[in-house]
Amino acid sequence: MSGVIGKRIRIERVVNRENGNTVIVPMDHGVSLGPIHGLIDIASTINEVAEGGANAVVVHKGIVPIGHRGYGKDIGLILHLSASTKLSPDPNNKVLVATVEEAIKLGADAVSVHVNVGSETEANQLEKLGKIAKECAEWGMPLLAMMYPRGNGINQFDEKAVSLAARVGAELGADIVKTNFTGSIESFKKVTEGCPVPVVVAGGEKMDSPEDILRMVEMAMDAGARGVAIGRNIFQAENPKKMTKAIAMIVHENATHKEALEYLKSEE
Repeated sequence: MSGVIGKRIRIERVVNRENGNTVIVPMDHGVSLGPIHGLIDIASTINEVAEGGANAVVVHKGIVPIGHRGYGKDIGLILHLSASTKLSPDPNNKVLVATVEEAIKLGADAVSVHVNVGSETEANQLEKLGKIAKECAEWGMPLLAMMYPRGNGINQFDEKAVSLAARVGAELGADIVKTNFTGSIESFKKVTEGCPVPVVVAGGEKMDSPEDILRMVEMAMDAGARGVAIGRNIFQAENPKKMTKAIAMIVHENATHKEALEYLKSEE
């Protein structure tokens, strides 16, 4: 019983308790891609997205003391437990680099695990997801599962592949599933309807224009998503604080992408 109430208390620190939606900003890219733009001074970027209204950030354990805000608006902390680098012979092979107990000691409100469904190492990754889900249940720690269909010959935006990946996350104990947007409201609705836990949409590669990302967020929400987990399209934006706010307007205030874009272009 304590684990159940623990999850409920913690999860309200990473989602809006009024509507159940969330704006999560993953910043774990330093392991996979290195010190890319937007993450060199990660403390400043965390400050920007917090002021913009993000509900939580995702970081690796070494960044927690660097990025902690001891002032201003609080922001939820999701500790990422998975890692691989772009220099690896198989970047799709995600391994565990932290534990649930470490997350508790670091003050995390949730943990996240990355699984590439369809990759050559899928079996190992699924086994680790199952074990982490068990530990999360025991400790009352919410689990965000980043579920992507990735592997030889797999279209990572195909609605059937994305639906399968999302469902696997829920089946193995995730409290929230992050996955790819499938390109349309109709197709992504099949993903959200087929997943019994909240789905948040990934931002993916840096998009060409702010309007593209805002339009995607609006379509995902219209399709039943409960929020976003967007990294590069927020922390590499011209103004991360305003981009966070623009996305939060859609997620939390039911704004259209045009209304959010108008705010983004304003002088405020």
